[in-house]
Amino acid sequence: MTPLRSQMIKSMQMHGFSPRTHESYLAAVTDLARYHGRAPQTLCIADLERYFEHLVTERRLAAASIRLALNGIRFLYLEVLAWPEMKLGIALPKRPQRIPELFTREEVGRLLAACSDLRYRTMLTLCYGCGLRLSELLAVRVRDIDGERRLLRVEQGKGAKDRLVPISPTLLEHLRAYWRRSRPRHLLFPAHRSPAAALSPTTVQKRFTQAKRAAGIEKSGGIHALRHAYATHQLEAGLPVHRLQRFLGHGNLHSTLRYVHWVPRYHEGDGDRDLIAALEVGDA
Repeated sequence: MTPLRSQMIKSMQMHGFSPRTHESYLAAVTDLARYHGRAPQTLCIADLERYFEHLVTERRLAAASIRLALNGIRFLYLEVLAWPEMKLGIALPKRPQRIPELFTREEVGRLLAACSDLRYRTMLTLCYGCGLRLSELLAVRVRDIDGERRLLRVEQGKGAKDRLVPISPTLLEHLRAYWRRSRPRHLLFPAHRSPAAALSPTTVQKRFTQAKRAAGIEKSGGIHALRHAYATHQLEAGLPVHRLQRFLGHGNLHSTLRYVHWVPRYHEGDGDRDLIAALEVGDA
């Protein structure tokens, strides 16, 4: 490992970045060095501009991929190499603003009902019922569930933030039924062969896709669609945006406000109704 790579990893650890961010940022810097055939610390702004022109015009990467590379490379030069600034004299493509194909409550209910395996049905139900990211779902421990107060503790979610998310009575019954059957001790959803290890994200994604196909749902999107469904259904039920922000773990309110644009009939109010409808359909 080169001293620069080691220094960058240490800096990312100090910032509390997730393992996935480590991987993405290091990959971006490695690709930059490979393109120029030189160490990153020997490059100048003109070299960086040529690299990003290459990503846009020759490799034709998606806007999101280019932005991710930019974030990683900017972190290297500003935080690790201590450049005073990093201004590129080129226009990078903007990320397209698209509204995903949102699930209705009825569709969520059909999807959950189509998943016959108790473990995975419970996982999908919890993912939807608390609006979790997949990484957060896989990290849930038995002790994170407060049945008396009906709260889920999401520890060190995205951005290294803890948060508490309400658990509806219906969802709590799902979790209790699963626990009585499986008796997990530490992780709520441990790997089959190693109780101390988490399930693979790919495994859960595949189960979601299978359930979606079995339910006859043709809308695009992976398991993150359940988090989108949670957010939009909460807004439709009248949950104030600032409370939804806390439940989703967004550090910036603007991240939450995009859901308001996806719910044309949204009217903020005091409603904090449980998302029972779809869950009960899943029990049918």
